[in-house]
Amino acid sequence: MIPGLVGALVAGVLLAGCARGEERGSAGAANSPAPSDPQSTSQSATPSPSPSPTPSRTEAPQLAGDGRPRLSSLGIPAIGVTDLRVVPYRGSPDDAPGTSIQDGGVGASPFGPGGGVGPGGVGNFIVTAHRTSSTRAFARLPELRRGERVHVEVGPRRMRVRYTYEIVRTRSTSFRSPVSLERQSAAVPGRPGRTATRAMLTLSTCATPEDHAAGNFWADEFDNPEHRIDKIGVLVARRTL
Repeated sequence: MIPGLVGALVAGVLLAGCARGEERGSAGAANSPAPSDPQSTSQSATPSPSPSPTPSRTEAPQLAGDGRPRLSSLGIPAIGVTDLRVVPYRGSPDDAPGTSIQDGGVGASPFGPGGGVGPGGVGNFIVTAHRTSSTRAFARLPELRRGERVHVEVGPRRMRVRYTYEIVRTRSTSFRSPVSLERQSAAVPGRPGRTATRAMLTLSTCATPEDHAAGNFWADEFDNPEHRIDKIGVLVARRTL
């Protein structure tokens, strides 16, 4: 065969093969997925359905009562107080009517502008009792520690409600300081001007032994010493008996 003719035939075969290879490559490129673009993918992807809303849990029952002043009975297991009668009166802690009630051997609970609220009410439920005289109802009150429980019961026997408070701190009140007295009777104990959002408790008794040991023999017209020991609690449980 003529050499020129052979070269032409070989060149033709090579060109045809290259053309078929390019065609196959073009077809493969057309059928292959394009490189992913995170932005375009997120925009074009079908959004997944939102999860069904989780039903909200039922709220805990309201612990606080209506706060109406009423006769109640107090129990403090940690210091041996059982069924101490607590008498409400309109006034302020350890004033003349309050001192008279305590002289009868029971607890006194002031309410109104200078006092607090009734048992279980949102605000400051104040109970005072003597420590060194009469029946010495609060003789062991200074021993009460944080975390210990105080039970207050109200209502007739068949519909009795028990409010349980937990002691959270101890504070001192000076009867010679108007600011200190205001803090004692505040709706949030120790914090005048704050709006109460929960039911709290103040148990108060005289600091006569401590004052006398410090050489402080001051007394008011009702023979109450200057300082008071206050145990502060918060309502943690309510139960119908």
